[in-house]
Amino acid sequence: MTNKKSPIPVKAIVLSAGQGRRLLPLTENTPKCLLPVFGKPVIAWQIDALLRAGIENITVIVGFQVGKVEALLAERYADHPQVRTRFNPFFEVADNLASCWIARDEMTDDFLLLNGDTLFDADLLSCVLHAEMAPITLCVDFKQTFDEDDMKVELDTEGWVRHVSKELTAEQTNAESIGLIYFRKQGVQLFRAAVEHALRDPARLKSWYLSIIDKLAQQRLVNSCSVHGCHWGEIDFIDDLRRTETLFAIQGDALKKANPVESVVGDKILPSSI
Repeated sequence: MTNKKSPIPVKAIVLSAGQGRRLLPLTENTPKCLLPVFGKPVIAWQIDALLRAGIENITVIVGFQVGKVEALLAERYADHPQVRTRFNPFFEVADNLASCWIARDEMTDDFLLLNGDTLFDADLLSCVLHAEMAPITLCVDFKQTFDEDDMKVELDTEGWVRHVSKELTAEQTNAESIGLIYFRKQGVQLFRAAVEHALRDPARLKSWYLSIIDKLAQQRLVNSCSVHGCHWGEIDFIDDLRRTETLFAIQGDALKKANPVESVVGDKILPSSI
């Protein structure tokens, strides 16, 4: 593991266009990204953590109830003009690959790509920002068993990603993607070009952007960053919302108090040690 630090990325892109239908009735008139967790909207947890890490150029891809999201951001981040939105008009008929396509012009320098339903603590973000250099770094966690809704990841013995898909078998699966990816150097342009090419095919409108990461991984371009032991949560169902709120309540609102200080990146957990 190298101790060499990589520069903080210029920007972050947060994919928050969806309604979150699996959270109905909570999301009947409120987008998932505005649901409160320990008294603060999901999107605010994410933006606050990014700002504390020195990432001020933040683009939020919005769709469902766009006016509510824009109103919250305008009020809460009036002193941060680089926190802005881009509207995805396809949010009702497309998946998150289309949101990436909307944001493709932002993909010019190193950047973080976040799912709009992933919460994380300050230690996790610092770990990712100081991960060893790779064109693409996929954040992963480990557990004993994986369910059908997990975005499963297959790793080689050195921690490089072989495949990422919900369709991986139990034998293939070593980890899960948490919904946070770091693009650097040539990884930025490779991903942008792949996104632009993919949506030339109308059939790809319903695709996840991780289908592109899966293909790039087969060229040994995607390394993994273990966030095992850090606090994070993905909010897909009402039980997830309750569990995540409990997690961050126990943590004592650590994101609000944390500073982006130097971090020590933990050793990767590789397939041979699982």
